[in-house]
Amino acid sequence: MELEWRDLAFHREIGAVIEALDSAQFWTRLTRALERYVLFDNWVALRFAPGEAPLVCAESPTPDGTVDAMFQDYLAALYQLDPFYIAATDKPASGFVTLADVAPDNFSMTDYYQRYFRKNIVGDEVHFNYMIDARHTLAFSLGATQRYGDRDLAVLELCAPWVIALLRQRLPYETFGATQQQRGDAPAEATMDAATDTLATADTPAYAARFEQVASVAGRSPLTAREVEVAMLTLSGFSTRAIAEKLTISFETVRAHKKHIYTKLNVNSQSELFALFYEAGRQGG
Repeated sequence: MELEWRDLAFHREIGAVIEALDSAQFWTRLTRALERYVLFDNWVALRFAPGEAPLVCAESPTPDGTVDAMFQDYLAALYQLDPFYIAATDKPASGFVTLADVAPDNFSMTDYYQRYFRKNIVGDEVHFNYMIDARHTLAFSLGATQRYGDRDLAVLELCAPWVIALLRQRLPYETFGATQQQRGDAPAEATMDAATDTLATADTPAYAARFEQVASVAGRSPLTAREVEVAMLTLSGFSTRAIAEKLTISFETVRAHKKHIYTKLNVNSQSELFALFYEAGRQGG
């Protein structure tokens, strides 16, 4: 077998990643190995679980070293509109996932996309997911200011088997929950058991509490469980027809639910509905 210098450099990088499995340098080494072949602008490693805010393993540093305020908004509430979070908690599975795989049909028209995604990630995003168990997924996200090309996606998918295998091997050494600014240079030495000491109940989604809080303000009428579901799917980017298919109800029933939601919450548009949800999330997060 003949190897080119690029192959040798790749093998050295992979060796460095494996060597760092039990150290605080693991995520940096992993991103360095991948950025030799695909350009991306930001990255974050998270643990997803139904009904819980994502827990942070590590994140790319901001240029000035300060806390990313928009990312804090994501962790407080906006994660509930994230198509990657929704997909990972709805049907958890290990694998390589692109934005096109999970984005709802009206995703680019949502306020979440316009006010958060475009400003924070800007162009595109992919995930390497490792399904820890039926409730938990370790997600490694790569965000780019431009759309990934076919070559980029092909290369990342080719890397997926060893990246996901490394995520599995990393798990026993991972510390969940603290942001990069909070952790500093502390070694990652917590176990999965310590990370799962407190679990929210999956039966009560966090967004239900958000809408309960919204309804309690200024004497608004509370939403039914089905109306909360429709509201969240609407904010996430599902069209009326897509909501009907997902919930196995009629198109007209979805329209009726939307009318009731707007009337009860005294809003006239999806943007106003998003503003209520966003503010409640910031206050409650």
